[in-house]
Amino acid sequence: MQLSFCIIVKNEAENLPRCLSSVQNVVDEMVVLDTGSSDRTIEIAKSFGAEVHSFEWRNDFSAARNESLKYVHGDWILVLDADEVLVPEIVPTLKQAIAQDDYLVFNLVRQEIGAAQSPYSLISRLFRRHPEIWFSRPYHAMIDDQVEALLKREPHWKIGAISEVAILHEGYQADVIAGRDKVNKARSTMEGFLATHPNDPYVCSKLGALYVQIGETAKGIELLERGLSTVEDAATQYELHYHLGSVHVQLNEIEQAAHHYQQAIQQPILPKLKLGAVNNLASLLKDAGDLQNAQILFQQALKIDPNFAIAHCNLGATLKAMGQFSSAIAHYNQAIALNPNYAEAYQNLGVVLLKLGQVPESVAAFQTAIDLHQQQNSPEAERLQQGLREMGLL
Repeated sequence: MQLSFCIIVKNEAENLPRCLSSVQNVVDEMVVLDTGSSDRTIEIAKSFGAEVHSFEWRNDFSAARNESLKYVHGDWILVLDADEVLVPEIVPTLKQAIAQDDYLVFNLVRQEIGAAQSPYSLISRLFRRHPEIWFSRPYHAMIDDQVEALLKREPHWKIGAISEVAILHEGYQADVIAGRDKVNKARSTMEGFLATHPNDPYVCSKLGALYVQIGETAKGIELLERGLSTVEDAATQYELHYHLGSVHVQLNEIEQAAHHYQQAIQQPILPKLKLGAVNNLASLLKDAGDLQNAQILFQQALKIDPNFAIAHCNLGATLKAMGQFSSAIAHYNQAIALNPNYAEAYQNLGVVLLKLGQVPESVAAFQTAIDLHQQQNSPEAERLQQGLREMGLL
């Protein structure tokens, strides 16, 4: 089976070499569609042997994706963004997958590097080249709508999901994602789609979550609940319940939040995709004093992903509250090993060490937490410093 790679880019000179290096020896051809770069993007793409085409940007990701599909020739197509890389260990599995004659799409697990709450997502980026598969939706471009329609006409096809991480997304930065210009563009584009698809669950989920993010909470809740009233697929249902759980936490409506997290966890999707809901429900139980059930859920999260740093930190806090200080320290240290910039883990470690009378070690942990809080411009740095001064530790 011939495997083609295609990507749309604009001014990606910094990211593109890593991306293309990850697929160069895996695929049979690379198609790069440039949408107006003014840096070395085109030169870099050509240096990797990619076929480069130009396309005028129309504020529509699907239009650009579909243009790139015109130039591929392989039996299967792999799509990445410039700030993504293909995991080398997944290549044999991908090769085995596309050798099967009865599959149309393989959904891939993407890991968001730097995302604390929901580090994994499932995306449809590996699919058979078929005249009736193309991208739709101007902002969250995806093939899912066309695949669903095609399956109704050609039900013999299968859809697969590869459970191991296949893609690393290096571009997850909260400050970039929250940038006002990007938020406004996303909002405008999704609102345009919603105007003609008012009950589409997927856009209700994405736009509803965006409304909550920018403080338009009532509008966000209305859209999320509207999406729940029409949703059928489990992945979108998970997202809707997860977002509703999170907004009810913000509103201090704990019972409603717990209900939505429980509903999210019950969805028949890959366990990796449920980590956010499992962790958040466990946190609600911990804060409510139900430490044993919180411990069970945090341990469940770590069984799914032993490298889930926030669950190690939260389990440490739960064990501390249960008086199991040695185990708490072990989980705080594991969280720090996984994320050396984890200020809260250092801070919590300092608290436990102080309870055990290990004052120098405690002060060292607190000082690291203060330094990290300051680097992150968190007001917690000053509060923590003041508390340590009052105890005579600084």
